[in-house]
Amino acid sequence: MGMNISWNRSWPAVFAGLFCVALVAIALFVSSIATPEPVEAAPGLASGTHLGVATCGGTTCHGRQEADGEIVRQDELMRWQEESTPGGAHSRAFRVLREPRSIAIAKRLGIGDAASSEKCLGCHSTPAARKGPRFQVNDGVGCEACHGPSSSWLSPHYAVGASHARNVSLGLTPLDNPKARASVCLDCHFGSASNNQFVDHEIMAAGHPRISFEMDLFSTLQQHHDEDVDYVQRKGKTNAVRFWAVGQAMALERSLNLFAKPGIGTEGIFPEFYFYDCHSCHRRIYDDPGARPTSINNPGRPIPEGMPPYNDENMIMLSAAIRIAAPDLEGQFNTRSKAFHAAMAKGRGPAVQAAARLRQTAAALADRFSRSNFNRDQTFRIMESIAGQAVSPRFTDYEGSVQAVMAIDTLLNGLVNGGQVSEKAASSLRGQINFAYKAVDDPNSYNPLQFRRALGSAVRTIRSLR
Repeated sequence: MGMNISWNRSWPAVFAGLFCVALVAIALFVSSIATPEPVEAAPGLASGTHLGVATCGGTTCHGRQEADGEIVRQDELMRWQEESTPGGAHSRAFRVLREPRSIAIAKRLGIGDAASSEKCLGCHSTPAARKGPRFQVNDGVGCEACHGPSSSWLSPHYAVGASHARNVSLGLTPLDNPKARASVCLDCHFGSASNNQFVDHEIMAAGHPRISFEMDLFSTLQQHHDEDVDYVQRKGKTNAVRFWAVGQAMALERSLNLFAKPGIGTEGIFPEFYFYDCHSCHRRIYDDPGARPTSINNPGRPIPEGMPPYNDENMIMLSAAIRIAAPDLEGQFNTRSKAFHAAMAKGRGPAVQAAARLRQTAAALADRFSRSNFNRDQTFRIMESIAGQAVSPRFTDYEGSVQAVMAIDTLLNGLVNGGQVSEKAASSLRGQINFAYKAVDDPNSYNPLQFRRALGSAVRTIRSLR
């Protein structure tokens, strides 16, 4: 029996759009070539030959029109190609480069045709140093972008007696491992130091949407399999909270890692503004004598007034998770995150040093969370912490608020799919989640105090469900 993905279907359209445009930024490099090339793999690319989507598309493999496979659905290719749903966003990634918005962005950047520019193909096609005869760049983000180049594991993975462990040993990416999955996803859904996989402030200024990512939510929307008895036997049961928490920790680790690299963390005499909170600068300017500051004090950011703050959306989520699931690391994490913000006022050198210390803690949290079971009570306590008064003063900017409402939604969904809360019981909280989504419906009309009230209204319901 398949897993019930009873996701909240009444999200605001803007949020669904935010997911799609963020997802449309996904994996890399170059044009289709007739035969495999015996070249060295580029830094950051997995070794092996990418054989292409068509190699997986036979009716005895993943290309059926009906989900009637004995072990896996076998209609995975069709679901990957779904036209009007987030589930088909990966297959549409290359096509987006032919659309007017992409053409305009490429023109502003002066990079020529977006559909042939490495700057765009880094996340709108599949990373491939070696390409088989059926590989096509216009397949967009294909199977191997996530599962890894298939030359070494394609035949063994459907052979008699095949096992998941054996496939992984041959090079299949173990996406059931939350750290492995986060590493793959973040290459495009946050950024990578190689392969033209970093959407910097210049690209966003040219019109590219802001990158936003939450691993469990995006995984659910992209899921092409059923988590049935057979799946659990082979790979174990998915824990939604674990994927969410590991995703938050690894997103912060990736952010700090990229920030510390001189070629990425700076842009001429300026810092790379991608790393900073958009709303700290993108505010209206008032020049009259009675003007009041538009910023709101954030207790997690000990920085001078008027200084752009680092985007701390993942720090905020981790501060809520850590007090429940890793309380022994809470003091260290809070101290190091505040020290990192404060170091920004002292110069890039101290900021990079502080980033390295905070990155160590983020990596430790990813390891800890990847081994945590996150039971029902812990999940409710994390939800209550995110929506509660202790964390809410840190919701001063749009990015952190979006992460908060995604978190409550994805954690509730995990409880429902795990049979720990009925869909009927969850319906009352879903209404309040939709209300919070409306508060982040439009970044230009975002109001921190309104958002806090919207999210805070869910606390009593969370407690009653708990």
